[in-house]
Parts: sequence; C-alpha cells; structure tokens
Amino acid sequence: MSLQRKRLSPATAWIIAAASLLVVLSGVSLGVGVGNVFSGDAAANLDLVLSSRLPRTLAVVLTGASLAIAGLVMQSLVRNRFVDPMISGTGQSAALGILAITILAPATSIFLKVLVASAAACIGTALFLRLVRRLPPEDPYVVALFAIVYGGIIGALATALAWHYDLLQFLDVWMSGEFSGIMRGRYEILWLIAAVIVAAWWVADRLTILSLGQATATGLGLDFKATLRVGLLIVSIVSGLTVATVGALPFVGLVVPASVARLLGDDVRRAIPLVALGGAVLVLVSDICGRLIRFPYEIPAGTVMGVVGAAAFLLLIFNRSFRHV
Repeated sequence: MSLQRKRLSPATAWIIAAASLLVVLSGVSLGVGVGNVFSGDAAANLDLVLSSRLPRTLAVVLTGASLAIAGLVMQSLVRNRFVDPMISGTGQSAALGILAITILAPATSIFLKVLVASAAACIGTALFLRLVRRLPPEDPYVVALFAIVYGGIIGALATALAWHYDLLQFLDVWMSGEFSGIMRGRYEILWLIAAVIVAAWWVADRLTILSLGQATATGLGLDFKATLRVGLLIVSIVSGLTVATVGALPFVGLVVPASVARLLGDDVRRAIPLVALGGAVLVLVSDICGRLIRFPYEIPAGTVMGVVGAAAFLLLIFNRSFRHV
C-alpha cells in the first residue's frame, strides 16, 4: 500500500515560507546593534534585548503587518492595486492631525495624539474616496497619479504649517518612519493594531464583494456604505497609530498587497495572512538594512523602504500583467 504525500496549496506554501523567513529575520534583528549581546555580562545583555531589541523587533513586525493589511483594505475600497494609504493622503492627513494637536496642546498624551491622527486620517481618506469616484475606474494609472498628487497637496499643507510654527523637525520624524527610538514602554500602544487586524479578518468577505463595485455588491445583498465605513476606520486607525508611534512608511501598503494579489487572487480573506507576513518581512528587512548600511549609524527604515518601494512600484507599473489584477 503506497502512501501519497499530500501537496500543500500555493497559499499555504507561501505562508509557511514567509513565516519561516520572518522568524529568521527576527532573530537577526535581535542580534544587530551597537552592543554585542553574544559576549560580556549575560544579565546586561538580556536586559538590552528585553528593553530595546525585542520591543523594536515587535514594533517593526506590528507596523509592517498592519500597514500591508491597511493597503489591502484601501485597494479594495478604491478598486485599484496602485494605491497606498501612506502616499495617497491618509498618512499625510494623520501627520497633519498630530501637527495640529502639537500646536494646540504640546503636552498632550500619545493616546490623544493617536486619536487625533486617526480622526484626521479618516477625514482625509473619506475625501479621497469621494473624489476618486469621479475618475475613470478602468484606468488604474489615473487613480494612482491622483493619489500621489492628493497626498502631495496635504503633505505640502502640513509642511507649510510646520514651517510657520518652527516644527519642521517634528514633522520630519512623523513623515520618515524609523524605529531607533522604540524601547520598552514606548511602543505598547501599537498592540491595538491587533484588534484592527481582527476587524479586517471579520469583514474580509464583505471587502471582497465591495471590490466588485457598488452596483454588483448591492445586488449581492451587501450593505455597501456600512462596509465602506468599516474599511475606512481600519485604514484610518492603522495610519494614525503608525504615524504617531514610528512615522510613515511608504509603499508597504502598495507593494505587498499587489504582489499577493498576483499570487493568490482577489480574495481578501485568503490574502490577509500572507499580506501580514509579507509586510512584516519587508519592513523588517528595511530596518535591518538601515542599521547595517552605515553601521554603527542608522538610516531610517522609511528611507530604505522608500527606495525599495519606489523601485518595486515602477516594476508593477511596467509589468502589464498587474494592470488588471
């Protein structure tokens, strides 16, 4: 009697590969830094890992996973694979909100900053969604170009306001994501992202139907506006949390969901696990590279991600097979 080996599905195989890579990279992240944790006082090394290296690694993983999922949700709302919350006005609106609360109440808590950032991101994204409906949905490049211009306008407004109040350095921190300041006690609010990821999983099937268009989705019995609002809240909360805590990281929410859609199709529920793992891996690689390129100095992960993401974005644009994904 012969035993037939059960073959893994492509989705399962990719998830296992991404999870394995994430574990390896997390170990590398714990070991990379100015202080050598493999020699010297064991107690001091353990304290360094628990107080700095581990929180940083967890923050990177949470940020990457959440931004990728936010991008997946945003692309479902807009029905376009060339949209990313961090370059289409959501991230810029969150930074503008933090800037406004900093001007009005400089000593406010991080929790209130997150609330204001999320509210500002929600307003900016809602306006973007309303405006983008006027564009031809059959041309993905027009929507992508409008997203970049829209984000640029809000970013310019934030820069002008920061310049007027001499807060350009603060704005630069919020707009260039980096993890060097992450330590125990300064990142825990990011764990709220876990609840947002659960919410994305809960509405995943509805987001898949929503991406078919309003007429089709309504015909299938979907409450289109309610699902749109839930998706809007998911994108806004993730953007507010990440911008307020680590700053904006561009292209994560564009490159990862678009690539996963090429592999697994448009089923949001099926894509979420691999999208989350892919986002975590991509940001972790960017953070590790930023620490190693000019060691012992650091390059912000957002800068590295900007270069890598822009190159990947161009590849997606020139790859014809992505145009109708």
